[in-house]
Amino acid sequence: KGDVAAVTDGRVLGPEGVGVVTEVGPDCTRVAVGDRVIVSCISKCGTCDYCRAGLPSHCQTLGGIGWVFGHLIDGTQAEYVRVPFADNGLIRLPEGVSAEQGTMLSDILPTGYEIGVRYGQVAQGDVVAVVGAGPIGLAAIMTAAPSGASRTIAVDGNAFRLAQAKDFGATDTIDISATDDVVGELKRLSRDGLGVDVAIEAVGVPATFATCLDSIRPGGRVANVGVHGVPVSFPIERDWINNITITTGLVNATTAPQLLDKISAGEIDPAKFVTHRFSFDEVLEAYDTFANAADRQALKVVMTKE
Repeated sequence: KGDVAAVTDGRVLGPEGVGVVTEVGPDCTRVAVGDRVIVSCISKCGTCDYCRAGLPSHCQTLGGIGWVFGHLIDGTQAEYVRVPFADNGLIRLPEGVSAEQGTMLSDILPTGYEIGVRYGQVAQGDVVAVVGAGPIGLAAIMTAAPSGASRTIAVDGNAFRLAQAKDFGATDTIDISATDDVVGELKRLSRDGLGVDVAIEAVGVPATFATCLDSIRPGGRVANVGVHGVPVSFPIERDWINNITITTGLVNATTAPQLLDKISAGEIDPAKFVTHRFSFDEVLEAYDTFANAADRQALKVVMTKE
């Protein structure tokens, strides 16, 4: 439900994908023709200050933004994709890991994990609220318990997504259509009624950001993952005294190899994100499904070009 003004009409969309390398440039040494690879949503030169600091999402060689696919250059929803800095932006897909599992490592799973769970500093025993149980929220839910969360509470208004949240690892769910006091419910489910340790915002609208701010305990953390298109309010007159932390960020996708190891070890299975599959020839049907995700019970929609 967010908004990105820089994506202009006519842009080929798609920051995620898995494919086979068909051609490499003369400076490409880490991947070869025939390699089965994950296309990272973040492109990076690997040499600028931000890349070396672990923040390739702000790669200066690319103008200060590592997210270029489907944003500033044409993306992955095409028969062929040009990958800048391919040595740094492609990850070999090992045997035993499916293309669908690998595709979830392009963007969605690292986003929920890095910007939600890791930026939220989820620690052993924490009570974590994930506000928004769409794919990004589910990615945070999937990785919260392995990071130490003792309780993970999914907040959404869609029954299908709340059911999926339980399958992805949520211990509790709150249906916003069934209560007038979401914040009160979250505090009731916290350890002592003071609020949750971490609230992960995974929608990108003012109301859900406010829910996160209102539900954390003193010393708590709000990890904003949602893409916001309008301003939000911050009640600093209330919260200046509460020692809270608010983080925001664009995924760096630097955890993809770590998450790949977890898949190979059977600890997580991101293939469960995929609910609908289409060929490239069915692109209009795929987009219609995506646009009506709640009604179609869709999480991630995958298009394949054989």
